[in-house]
Amino acid sequence: MSQTNASLLNEVVQWSQETCRQELKSVLPKLTSLHCQSDSWEDHIRVLRIITDMFLPHIDLSEIENECFSKILPKLVTMFDSMLKEIVDQVGGLSSQNTELCDLLRSILQAMMQIIDALSCCVRHIGSFQEAPDLCAIRSLPVCILKVLRETFQHCKDSDAVYCGRLSLVADLLQGLFKEAYSLQKGLLDLLDRISLSSSASEEEVSDIVTVIHSLLDICSIISNLDIALHANTWKFLIKQSLKNQSLVEEHLHHGDISRSLSDNLLSSFQSCVELAGQIQYAGLQETPQSPEVKLFQKTAKMCRFFANTLVHYIKEFKYFLVKHCGSFHQLYLQIISKFPPSISAPALPAGLCEELNAAARVPMDAFLLQLLPLKPFAEVVLQQELQLSPEQELPQCLLLVNIMGQMADQPEEVLQLWHTGSQFSEETPRLPLYQAIFTAFRRCHTERQLPVQLPGVMLKGQAQTQVSLHHHVCVQLCASVAVLPPVYFPMLERCLLDAVLQADTHTALLATDVWCFMARYGTAELCLHHVLLIARLVKLCSAECYQSFHLGFLLKRMVFLMTPNHQVELVTHFPPSKVENLPVWHQVVLRALSRDTHQLVETEIISHAQKVLTDWQNEGYKLGQVEKVNVVLLSLLVVLRGQSSPEEQCVLSAVRIVTQLWLRMNPDQLQVHPVLQCTLQQLLPLSSILVKNMEPEVIAHALSCVEAVVSLKCGDQLLLAALEFLSSLGKIFIPPESQSEILPRLSGLFGFLLADSSWLLHQHALEAFSYFAENTNHEEVISQSLSAEDTKTKVVNYLSKTVNAEEEVGSRLQRLQQERPTIEQHNEKLELNKENASNKRAAEASVDSELCPKRARQETSSEDEYSRYLQAAESALKALQALAERQAGSTSPPPHWLQSRLQELQALITQISTS
Repeated sequence: MSQTNASLLNEVVQWSQETCRQELKSVLPKLTSLHCQSDSWEDHIRVLRIITDMFLPHIDLSEIENECFSKILPKLVTMFDSMLKEIVDQVGGLSSQNTELCDLLRSILQAMMQIIDALSCCVRHIGSFQEAPDLCAIRSLPVCILKVLRETFQHCKDSDAVYCGRLSLVADLLQGLFKEAYSLQKGLLDLLDRISLSSSASEEEVSDIVTVIHSLLDICSIISNLDIALHANTWKFLIKQSLKNQSLVEEHLHHGDISRSLSDNLLSSFQSCVELAGQIQYAGLQETPQSPEVKLFQKTAKMCRFFANTLVHYIKEFKYFLVKHCGSFHQLYLQIISKFPPSISAPALPAGLCEELNAAARVPMDAFLLQLLPLKPFAEVVLQQELQLSPEQELPQCLLLVNIMGQMADQPEEVLQLWHTGSQFSEETPRLPLYQAIFTAFRRCHTERQLPVQLPGVMLKGQAQTQVSLHHHVCVQLCASVAVLPPVYFPMLERCLLDAVLQADTHTALLATDVWCFMARYGTAELCLHHVLLIARLVKLCSAECYQSFHLGFLLKRMVFLMTPNHQVELVTHFPPSKVENLPVWHQVVLRALSRDTHQLVETEIISHAQKVLTDWQNEGYKLGQVEKVNVVLLSLLVVLRGQSSPEEQCVLSAVRIVTQLWLRMNPDQLQVHPVLQCTLQQLLPLSSILVKNMEPEVIAHALSCVEAVVSLKCGDQLLLAALEFLSSLGKIFIPPESQSEILPRLSGLFGFLLADSSWLLHQHALEAFSYFAENTNHEEVISQSLSAEDTKTKVVNYLSKTVNAEEEVGSRLQRLQQERPTIEQHNEKLELNKENASNKRAAEASVDSELCPKRARQETSSEDEYSRYLQAAESALKALQALAERQAGSTSPPPHWLQSRLQELQALITQISTS
C-alpha cells in the first residue's frame, strides 16, 4: 500500500462518528477504490473494517447498494476464496514442528473470521432499520454472504481430509469459524424473512430471491451432517420463502432439485434411524432412554419426520411442477415401506423404537401418497404392466396399491377414472386398472404368501386387533373398496376379477374368487344370477383338464351357494343336467348347495343320464371308443354322491348297480395299456370309497386287482390319490372270512408299496390313508403286514405319535422359498403360454365381452352409439365362436351338423342389414 493511502487510513481511524458522517461523500469512494486495489489480505481487511465499522452506519439505505455493497462485496468473495485456496496449497506441510506454517494457517483462518464478522456487521446494520428494506436495495449482500457461507461450511465439512490428521493444530479456530458462520447465516435469514416481494416485483427481484433459495439448497447439501438444528432451520426458511413468494417464483425454482434433496435427506435420516436402532438393540440400551444413543436416535427420528412432512407440504403446493419426478416418489415410498414389517427385508428392531420410527416415516407416507393421486404420471408409473422391481419391493408395491385403493372412496371423479379405468387410448402410456394391478402385485408376492407374512387386521369393536395373512388383508381391503365402488366401474371390476381367475396362479385366483363372492353376496340376487350363468358358460368353454376350468369351477361351486332357490331353478333351466354338454357345469356344483326340490331334480337327471349312457355302451358292445362318455357320467355320479352326507337308498342302489357293472368290465391287462381306462379307474375308485359298504367282496377283490395292475406303472398322481382314498375306506367294512385270503394280502401289499413312495405328496396322503384305515379296521393283521419294511414302520409310527421333525429355521425357510419362486413362476408362465390354455382364455374373454358390454352405463342416447354397441356385441360373439371352432379343430369331435346352415343364415341377415 502506498504511503498516501496508508496515511489516509491512519487519519480516518482517528475520526469521530460525526466526522465520518460529514466526510462520507468524499472519503467513501476513496476507501472502496482502495479496498478493490488492495493486494494483501491485511490491507483488504483493514479497509473493510473501516468501511463497515465507521462509515456504513451513515450511508442512506437507498444508496447502500450502489455506493458500498456492489463495490466491496465482490472483491471480498474473491479474497475469501483465495484464502481457502492458500490453505489447501500450504496444508500439506503442516506439523507441530513447522510453527511458521502453523502460524500462517491460523492467521488465515483468523482473517476469514474477521471477514465473516464484517459481513455480520453489515447484516446487523441493515436489520437495525425499522422498516424492512427492498431486496433490490441490498441485492449484493445476500449473494455474497451465501457464497462465503457455502465455502466456509464446505471447508469445515472437509476439515478431516484437508488437514490430514493435523486438525488439532487449528481445531479451535475452525470451531470459531463455524460458530461465526452459523451466527451470520441466522442473521441473514432473519433479515430476509422480513423482506416481502409484492405481486408487482421486478424480474430482477424475483431472480434475486430465486438465487437465494437455490443457494440455500446448495448449502443444505453441505451442512446435512454438520449440525441438525442448522440444517432444519435452513430447510424451514427455504420452504417458507418458496411458499411466501409462490406465485412469483414457482416457474423459476428447480423443483426437481428441491424435491430430490428432500427425498435424499428423508432417506438418509431414515436409514440412520434404522442403523441406530439396530445398534441400540445390539447393545441392549432400549430400556435406557437417557443414553446418548437413544437420544441421538430420537433427534434423528425427529429430523426424519421433519423431512417427510416438509416433502409432503412441498408436493402439495408444487405438485404440477413435479410430474417428471413421479418415478422417484414411487421408489421413495417403496424404499421406506420395505424397511417396516411385514416386509421380509425389514430389520428386527425393538418395538418402542419401531413405533417411533413408524410415526416419523411411515405415517407421513399416507399424506405423501394422497398428494400424488391426482397426477397421471404417478398413476402411469405405479400401474405399469411390466414394472421392474427388486424382490424386496414386491410386497411394498402390493401394499402401496392397496393403500391407494383405500383412498379412492374420497377422491373426485377424475381421480377415480384415472386409477380405475387404465389406459384408454393407444397413444397413452400403458397402465393397468387399479384392481388388475393389485392382483398382479399379489401374484408376485410368492415368498410373502408362503411364509406367510402377518399384517394388522381390521379393528373390531370389543375385540383385540389380530395379525392376519397377506391374503386376508388384501381381501378385506378389496371387499371394502367394492362396497363403495360407483356402479359405472363394475364392468371394469368384473373384467379384472375374471382376468385374475383365468391366470395360472391358484392363490391369486382364490383371492379373486373371494372378492367375486363378496360382490355377488353384497349385490342383488339378479347380479349373482348373472355372474353364475356367465361363469357356467365359461366352464363349458374350457377343456376339462386346464387350470382355467379348475379356477372357474371353484368359483362356480361357491357362487351357487349364494343363489336364491328360484335362481337355482333358472340355472337348471339354462344348463339341463340331462344334456351331456352341460355335465362339465354340474361337475363343479356341490348339490347340497341347491334347494331340496332342485337337488332332487338334478340328481334324478344325472342318474338317469348315467344309466342311459351305460346301457348304450352295453348295447354297442362295450366299445373302447365310447369309454370317454362313460367317464364323463361317472364324474357326474360322483358329484351326486358327494352332494349329500347320507345319500338316499334309491340313489345308492342305482349307483352301486352302475359301479358294480363297470368294475366287472374292467380288465387289469387292458388297464396297463389304455390310458382312457385308467381315467375310468380314477373315477370308479372315489365312487367305490363312498359305496364300499354296499359292494360285494368279489367286486372289492377285483377292484384291488385292478389297482395292483396300475400302481407299479408310472401313472398319474391323481390316480394314486384316488387309490389311497379307496384303500382307506376299506377300514370301514368287515371282510367275510371266505374273501379275506383274496383281499387282505392285496390290501397290505398296496399300502406297503404306496407308503414307500418317494414323492412327499403321495407319501403324506399314504400316511393319512393308512392312519384312517388303522383306526377303523377290524383286520389288524393288515397293519402289521403293511409295515414289513423297517423304514416304513418308523415313518408310520412317527406320524401316528405326531413326532415333529426338526423344524426348519426361519432363515433357511426364507432362502428355500426365494429359490422356489423362479421355478413356480416359470411353471405358471408355461401354463399360460400353452396353446390350449391360451385359446381357452381368449374364448372366455370374448364371451365375457359380449356379456358385459350391455351392462355398461349408457353415456349417450344417439343412434350412432346404439349401432356401435350392438356391433361390438355381435363382433365379440363371433370371435368367441371362432375361438371355439379353432379349439375343436384339432380334436376328434366334429362341429355340430347344423353349424354351417346357421352361419349361412347369419350371412344372409348381414347382407339384408347392409342393403336396407
